[in-house]
Amino acid sequence: MTIAPPLAPAPVETAPPGSKLAGGSGSVSWMAWPALIAFTLFGLVPLVGVFLLSFTEWNISGAVKPAGLDSWRTVLADPDLLHSLWVTFLIMAFSWLVQTPLSILIGVFLASHQRYRAVLAVLYFIPLLLSQAAISITYKALLDPNFGLGASLGWEFLQQDWLGDPVLALGVVVFVVSWQFIPFHSLIYQGGVRQIPTSMYEAAQIDGAGRIRQFFSITLPQLKYTIITSSTLMVVGSLTFFDLIWVLTAGGPGDATSALAVEMYQRGFKANLMGPASAIAVILVLCGLVLALGLRRLGGRNQADSQLEGV
Repeated sequence: MTIAPPLAPAPVETAPPGSKLAGGSGSVSWMAWPALIAFTLFGLVPLVGVFLLSFTEWNISGAVKPAGLDSWRTVLADPDLLHSLWVTFLIMAFSWLVQTPLSILIGVFLASHQRYRAVLAVLYFIPLLLSQAAISITYKALLDPNFGLGASLGWEFLQQDWLGDPVLALGVVVFVVSWQFIPFHSLIYQGGVRQIPTSMYEAAQIDGAGRIRQFFSITLPQLKYTIITSSTLMVVGSLTFFDLIWVLTAGGPGDATSALAVEMYQRGFKANLMGPASAIAVILVLCGLVLALGLRRLGGRNQADSQLEGV
């Protein structure tokens, strides 16, 4: 099989020395200051506050008292923390396994320039426009074994106790999460596919490669960094699922769907233990940071070689 020559890189226009775009007194770096200030006020300051609060004792209504490492000892010695970590990992892993293949396939499908697919692209994004609380209420009503969709249509398969069985409840959470966020990741993959040079597919067609061979030999390899970006958003986003789980199952049945975010809420606003709740919040941040850095390292440092840099 012959390989098409790589595309020549586009010439980079550089600003002449002394111009406003070349730095110096006329630099446009000041435009980043509003974003930096907003990130500091609404990102770093609350994070530092939560970290400091994890070393205190506070029941919301009383005074804040220093507690040293008591909150951390309480949280780390509690077996519920390991269970919540395991539930969070299960939701993260299964939602990734469901969302990634379907998002890639839909993204490749929508990357076509055919007119009817543009209409379907709009319909695919309707779930993304809805709030998680509204989606949870809707699915909770539809899956009710007595008054839901199964009872109305007479389908015995849908008349199960979906939210009362631990395994089924976890599956419902994964399904609802995937149903809502597959459109978002499909948009990412759609943009990634459109960045692949058509000359690569033309060369493959000349060599006799079919659509399936082109997909596995061209599309997937070229989507490597897009997959890493999408996976990072999926994995880190899975750590923050709260309102969807709380409205749908409230962490139940029992503690079958009690993820870290749910455990943090129950400690802080149910038991009024803001110290341990803040410690769990810090653990959430650390988990997200480690996972994000791990996925970035998995992609390698030389991402400029990818055709999809910046997607």
